[in-house]
Amino acid sequence: MKTKVGIVVAFVIAVGVVLYFTMGGVKPDTTATPPASAGEKSSASPTGPVVEISMVYSTEKKEWLEAAAAEFAKAHPEIKVTLKGMGSLEAAQAILDGKEKPTLFSPADSLIMNLLKADWQQKNHADVVAASGEDAPQPELITPLVFAIWEDRAEALLKHSKGKITWSGIHKAISSNEGWPAVGGKPAWGFVKLGHTDPTKSNSGLQALLLMTLEYYEKTSGLDVGDLLKPKYQAFVQEIEKGVSKFEASTGTFMTEMVRFGPSKYDIAVVYENLAISQLENAQGRWGNLKIYYPATTLWSDHPVAILQGDWVSDAQKKAARAWVAYLRSRPVQEKALSYGFRPADPAVPIKTADAQNPFTRLAQYGISVDIPPVAQTPDGAVVRNLMTMWSRVVQK
Repeated sequence: MKTKVGIVVAFVIAVGVVLYFTMGGVKPDTTATPPASAGEKSSASPTGPVVEISMVYSTEKKEWLEAAAAEFAKAHPEIKVTLKGMGSLEAAQAILDGKEKPTLFSPADSLIMNLLKADWQQKNHADVVAASGEDAPQPELITPLVFAIWEDRAEALLKHSKGKITWSGIHKAISSNEGWPAVGGKPAWGFVKLGHTDPTKSNSGLQALLLMTLEYYEKTSGLDVGDLLKPKYQAFVQEIEKGVSKFEASTGTFMTEMVRFGPSKYDIAVVYENLAISQLENAQGRWGNLKIYYPATTLWSDHPVAILQGDWVSDAQKKAARAWVAYLRSRPVQEKALSYGFRPADPAVPIKTADAQNPFTRLAQYGISVDIPPVAQTPDGAVVRNLMTMWSRVVQK
């Protein structure tokens, strides 16, 4: 009998325990984890669905972007950023063709952004890039186009062109059958070896083509399609391009090969300042001094980033993308750009700092300068497209 009573009592106790926990006898901890402040690391897991955004970007800023994305993920676990590096012109064409459908696009400069805008409008009769507001293109980083030249070659050009490195001086040296002696150089140097990328495949080559065009017409803005149709101008371009033995697809190739092979490969290369900064110290003492010279008129690679207005981008993705862009433009992330050889797009962030490793002070002896010449205005997409077409017709027959 006692055994039966014990069983009943145990059953009643068990039922009571179940009811106690079911009815809320023990309350869960409802204290929310406070959100991380801007730039602060957070180990919190997202409380809702993760929003995935993708960004197609020009490869020059790969290291800076990847470092920023790693820190952003810690502060914003609710947003997943996928990065894909591509050549700017290749990426713009892939977006136009529908092969790439990123949330954000960040080419090397506004030349390519303008080209995509014009081509998309012509093909789809709609805007893929916003004209204003948060989603419109905003610069992330800036770096000018520069000449990397072996110092003895540069001295000959500077003397010939009254203290400036000019496209007309380079044209004179390349187009003459005398080679370097035509501008006061040594016969042993032979013919002038110029390096710049293919303007139909690489942004820096397109910028080089635009700069020689602007100098020819003595313009910094207002270039129009009609300017590109004139035979004397086309002959000027064609004669300069005789100095290029091979039109590479990558700007970084020239800096690497200049350092590796010296003036036997290139006397002059047209490159981004940030790429020059990355290789300058490696070059010194191998083949003489390699120095940087700024054209009389240069162009910014302003690395614009735009949230695309395609039907594949949701409102949630746009909201997440705005947070990502704001992070890239925040002061701590902008300051880190200096260590990668870029100039911050935020004018409030100084370029010269007390940091001994700051390349803009460390490399001043090799020609790197905070102050640069006037910067030309970027033409519209129609001019850019016709510039590329002209080059293909005249140079790559």
